[in-house]
Amino acid sequence: MKEKNTLNKLRVKEREARRNLIMDAAERVFATKPLDKVNMSEIAEEAGIATSSIYTYFPNQEALFIEAALRDANALIEELKGITEKNGELQIEEVIDAFIDYFTAHDAYFRMMAHFMLYGNINLESIQKINNIMRQMFDLFDTVFTNTSIRGNTRMLSHYFFAALNGILISFRKYPGRSEAEVTSHMKRLGKILADLLKNHSA
Repeated sequence: MKEKNTLNKLRVKEREARRNLIMDAAERVFATKPLDKVNMSEIAEEAGIATSSIYTYFPNQEALFIEAALRDANALIEELKGITEKNGELQIEEVIDAFIDYFTAHDAYFRMMAHFMLYGNINLESIQKINNIMRQMFDLFDTVFTNTSIRGNTRMLSHYFFAALNGILISFRKYPGRSEAEVTSHMKRLGKILADLLKNHSA
């Protein structure tokens, strides 16, 4: 029985590893063009596996896109939760830096979602999944504003905060002639200006 349980655990790990390999490859492909311009054979080639193998895990490219998007969004949310739930006074600059660091480290995911925000066209079920994870993100940002001195319409501030951070990333993520470290430092300086603006906000 113990050997059987061990074998089952290995199979689960192998399956999860294969799913992640496919999602990683999909993100790299989705980062280059919109969802409706991608086909499974491109993703399979990027992953180095047969196209038929992908269908063992995902029924179509939209389902694959959604699972990849949710996987990384959940990872970001958990990382930000670690900041908002720690002891001591919450500093909005810490959240900004973590957000910028995450998308700098996960560039394909960021570019994939940028394409989606501009050109995304998905079915109702997929929309509901995306909306659910976005609500979780905004709820987290609501907590940030509730636990700091920043006052105003909390949900609107959260939407503004999210849009402003993405604007910084889109504008300067590929700042020409700058090293990765210089680009990250510049974006964080802009994030500090955003934090100061929010601290001075009252509505």
